[in-house]
Amino acid sequence: MTTTRRSGPRRTAHGRSGLALLAPILLALAIGVAAVVTPRDIAVSRMLPAAPALAASSWSVAATVGLGVLALVVVLILDLTYHHHAVFFTGAAIAAVTAAAGYACHVRLGRERALLQVRSVAEAAQSVVLRPVPPRIGRVRVQTLYLAAAAEARIGGDLYEVADTPYGVRLLIGDVRGKGLSAVGVAGAVVNSFREAAYDEPDLAALARRLDTSLVRYGESFPSDESAERFATAVLAQIPHRGGDATVLNCGHPPPVLIRGRDVRALEPAAASPPLNMAGLLGADYAVDTVVLAPGDQLLLYTDGVTETRDREGRFFPLLAWLRSLDPAPPPRGLLDQLHDRLISFGDGLDDDIAALVVQVEAAETGQSPPGP
Repeated sequence: MTTTRRSGPRRTAHGRSGLALLAPILLALAIGVAAVVTPRDIAVSRMLPAAPALAASSWSVAATVGLGVLALVVVLILDLTYHHHAVFFTGAAIAAVTAAAGYACHVRLGRERALLQVRSVAEAAQSVVLRPVPPRIGRVRVQTLYLAAAAEARIGGDLYEVADTPYGVRLLIGDVRGKGLSAVGVAGAVVNSFREAAYDEPDLAALARRLDTSLVRYGESFPSDESAERFATAVLAQIPHRGGDATVLNCGHPPPVLIRGRDVRALEPAAASPPLNMAGLLGADYAVDTVVLAPGDQLLLYTDGVTETRDREGRFFPLLAWLRSLDPAPPPRGLLDQLHDRLISFGDGLDDDIAALVVQVEAAETGQSPPGP
């Protein structure tokens, strides 16, 4: 599995850029230079307490207090030389600011440690949902992509899974309503149910009903004000081991895209199927479509974050037009890498997480993969 995230400015382990770490020193130097070049009756040096106050936002407690003590020494020397009447007031002011900055730094570091622990838990929970998938299952090549809407993101409701079952290679991609821990809990319920049921249920409709039941039970086990709104859109697909027609079941999700050379088309379902956890409410069943998937064909499954990415003028990303512009379409890994780069350059920042999965059927005669990564 390849997990890709937006890149931003280079940061330290705590998420702060090098410029932010240097800012207190640069500020202190600027004030020091101004104190030297300005007339003696203008006490510019008394602005030095701003340096430790700024340091509290990114430095350690010891470094913040150390800078405050240095500022105190410098200001006292200058005041004893030029402004005798203000020595006590200036010293007390700098000491107070330094003490407050040190305490603020202590509080900030405590919150950063707590946030780091929360992120570690969130990342562990997300890894359960987005665990690595094998790059090849028999004659089927598989590649995946996860793109976070923000560089700091660790968790969300997008999901995918691949299973090598007695019925063929079964695929799942989905998007849970909402974000955060609540969404990843629902996503985990869907994925865990798929990982078990995919090996037992004889067809995709039965599999979808099993996922729907699991999600209903999950909502009953963890009731909340949002239980009735816990649903997930999803696409289930099945590719026979020996080749032949594939089957697709779309539960209110963006349609998969079939890529056959220069022919690119969205696989709209012949009949609508309800999202998971909505079948009972809507009183509908699941409809399965058959798709001819020949050797060399690629099937792209994705979440709505792809097509809902907007540019600065508010226009949505034209996925089908972009795919048709590729001549020819690269193999799965290259296709997802190019999609990632294009989304980053197209959007004015991503508004939603993105998950995508590409499968390609290899020719039975050679048993070898097509050229490319």
